[in-house]
Amino acid sequence: MSTSVKVAALIPAAGSGQRLGQGPKAFVEVSGKTLLERAITNFAEHVDEIVVAVPTELQTKAKNLLPDDVIITTGGTTRQETVYRLLQTCTAELVLIHDAARPFLAADIIKRTKAAVLARGAASVVMPVADSLIEATTGQTHDRSKLRAVQTPQGFRQNLILRAHDVANARGAQVTDDASLVRALGEPVALVEGSSWLLKVTDPSQLELARALAPHWDAQQDQATLTSQLKPSSML
Repeated sequence: MSTSVKVAALIPAAGSGQRLGQGPKAFVEVSGKTLLERAITNFAEHVDEIVVAVPTELQTKAKNLLPDDVIITTGGTTRQETVYRLLQTCTAELVLIHDAARPFLAADIIKRTKAAVLARGAASVVMPVADSLIEATTGQTHDRSKLRAVQTPQGFRQNLILRAHDVANARGAQVTDDASLVRALGEPVALVEGSSWLLKVTDPSQLELARALAPHWDAQQDQATLTSQLKPSSML
């Protein structure tokens, strides 16, 4: 890490994966690697600390699967509780919270998210909405040019997001989006442009798509790694 600010990747991976129907989602394989392994690999060169939360019964499996320097803690009964436990476990000043179910996270998105958090205190990766949107009950349409789909990672100063969770817990508020907790405090959240690669695997069709895309993604990452390892003297 080149920055003096310590950065952690926090990965909630305690879900049951009921919609996917193949057991705990983070441990489902996509082209030879679990979703959790892919998430960790994407962050490995860009953070100082990686903390993962898994169910109690999967602690041993996670320890055998993941690198020794990955910190493993126990998840809660909801995503919000799991993230809160991750925040209490990490020691970093800046945190990037990422869904284990998004296996294709590019380095440039991580870098831009970190930069946005350093500048603004909080940031969320988002994408323009491609489809027209209507309300199911009223049929009312919405101007999609003003809307964004939320992806991850979402990044924060650790003390800010921990305070946001403390306030939400005191109020009994339950959300699935950490940035909304920060906005509830009246604090701004910078928006970082994401990628169509950042699909979230939640059902069998998305898993099938991820497995089809994985070889292409892996080839791109291998090429990027090779390029970064080349010395100037070898580029004759």
